[in-house]
Amino acid sequence: MSPDILSEIQRKLPSLSRGQKRIAQYILDTYDKAAFMTALALGKTVQVSESTVVRFASELGYNGYPEMQKALQEIVLTRLTNVQRMEVGERHSSERNLLTQTLCEDAERLRQSRDLISTEAFDGAVQEMLRAKRIYVLGVRSSSALAIFLDYYLHYIFDDVQLITSDSATIALEQLVRLTSRDVLIAISYPRYSTAVVQAMGYAKKLGAKTIALTDCDTSPLADYADYLLTTKSDMISLVNSLVAPLSVINALIVSAATHRKKETTETLDKLEDIWDAYHVYENYEY
Repeated sequence: MSPDILSEIQRKLPSLSRGQKRIAQYILDTYDKAAFMTALALGKTVQVSESTVVRFASELGYNGYPEMQKALQEIVLTRLTNVQRMEVGERHSSERNLLTQTLCEDAERLRQSRDLISTEAFDGAVQEMLRAKRIYVLGVRSSSALAIFLDYYLHYIFDDVQLITSDSATIALEQLVRLTSRDVLIAISYPRYSTAVVQAMGYAKKLGAKTIALTDCDTSPLADYADYLLTTKSDMISLVNSLVAPLSVINALIVSAATHRKKETTETLDKLEDIWDAYHVYENYEY
């Protein structure tokens, strides 16, 4: 099965039945709407039975309509502009219940990510971080927030951590000029995927550096270059991606690394506490 459902529909269009052709053409013309329709609603819209819609999904190679619908929703995430995504999100949400809806959807993304992520990949990523001479953290645009957070705490644990947040491929590669096979690159990117991050991953792979990717699925372009693939759900159909599940995995990476390097981390934090107290970095607040 092709990861691009629209290309697959276009390829199969001439061989489909008359009713299936109506389904196919509607999806090709308005996939952003079709992605959120039930099989019954889609059938009514194009005037075919629900069973015809289900058979159409099977004809494309999917194990039922829900799996085909998921593939359509992934297309919405990767192909639409932010303005288009915001418009789609507005059609499928109620402002009155938006807070509750968002919280519940993020909780579901966390649950799905727990089942999706590989424990072996996570443990392997932590071990590579512990062995590395230098750790590079790369995240651009919306993912730069995740990269900055990870970089901030890794500095408490490791001696040499480098942050890269430029979305220029040239600048990102220049900042990797000292990368060697003894180093680790942690790259973060979610739809729409950053070209700069993908190119940097490819460059690191050529040099023999270990690569850790935080992304949304195993068909992400980062997956081709990742020694350790940490996949989490981020599929919020709106202006923004949901970063809740990715941030939770980042928290786990930080906690695990700190646990393995407890002595070094404790010594660093003790020194920092002295500095923070001496220079009044934090307010003295009495509860």
